[in-house]
Amino acid sequence: MKSSLKIGNVMGIPIKLHITFLLILPIFAYVFAINPQPFGFEGVEPPITRYALSVLTAILLFASILLHELAHSYMARRYGVNIESITLFLFGGVSAMEEMPRKPGQEAKMAFAGPFTSLVIGSICLLIYGNFISPNPSLSQSPVYFILWILGAMNLILGIFNLLPAFPMDGGRVLRSFYARKMSYVKATQSAAAVGKFFAILMAIFGILIGNLWFPLIALFIYVGASEEERSTQAEVTLENIMVRDIMTKNVVSVNPSMSIEDLVQFMFEKKHMGYPVIEGDSLRGIVTFTDIQRVPYLERPVALVSDIMTKDIISVPSDAQASDVLKLVSSKNIGRVIVVDNGKVVGILSRTDLVRILKLRSE
Repeated sequence: MKSSLKIGNVMGIPIKLHITFLLILPIFAYVFAINPQPFGFEGVEPPITRYALSVLTAILLFASILLHELAHSYMARRYGVNIESITLFLFGGVSAMEEMPRKPGQEAKMAFAGPFTSLVIGSICLLIYGNFISPNPSLSQSPVYFILWILGAMNLILGIFNLLPAFPMDGGRVLRSFYARKMSYVKATQSAAAVGKFFAILMAIFGILIGNLWFPLIALFIYVGASEEERSTQAEVTLENIMVRDIMTKNVVSVNPSMSIEDLVQFMFEKKHMGYPVIEGDSLRGIVTFTDIQRVPYLERPVALVSDIMTKDIISVPSDAQASDVLKLVSSKNIGRVIVVDNGKVVGILSRTDLVRILKLRSE
């Protein structure tokens, strides 16, 4: 997510705040401030104390969501899955994983770890409040300790809600792992996605009936997420066991770093490709795309060179890589093509268009 701010690392995993999180945090704080007990601090005086407690509660709530995501990440790492980052955003948090464990038992444990953590946090907070705070009048009258009750209740709700079998939520992933014991991974995903979409429709209808817009928003998030993951899973499985060398373009058309941008534009019109490796002699120097050209003002193109705008951070793959891995790479990096390099030499290029073409052919 490009519109995210990194705030630190936990277990070596970058923790980021999405811009939507920065918007929703003050909204949550405000909701806590205007609601009466048991879900708010309305009536607490002075106002600065009321809003300070509300902000602290909102921060601690999202900290518990972070622990929820870290539990997922911890289990995923145990099964060899690399975690690129954890991002807190509008609807909570998301762990960016390179791939989802395919073994049903592993996916079920990884998916269940998050809700289990939320349930544990909620139970501990409510037990402390019920056994130590509530029976003591001097403590129960203080709004500070009431934060424990709110965190406990919210985490229990979060844990139970995430266990709903609404794919791609955690409960939906547990459901897919159950299906995957009896059918292929693709069919298991399709079945879990169908259940998730059904739950999303019911949730949207429920939200409209009670006049709460949050439910339709969450329902839309679930429905779109189920559809996207269903398609991506189908694509990955379709491309498995297809090697890059079998579908790459071997006659690589390259450009020289000393070429002017104006000449490059004309070159693109002639060759009808939107990106080219930049090669000098036998050395790969970078890659240049039409997007890079668009950043150069029209009047500067006659004097600007390819070397001035090319991307030097080259993303490459070997020819014996699987096409499914390249699909995940171009999707996660949001790039249009990768350079195929063997032993330091450019042997081909594979574009997103090539992958889509193969997907269509295999599907037919």
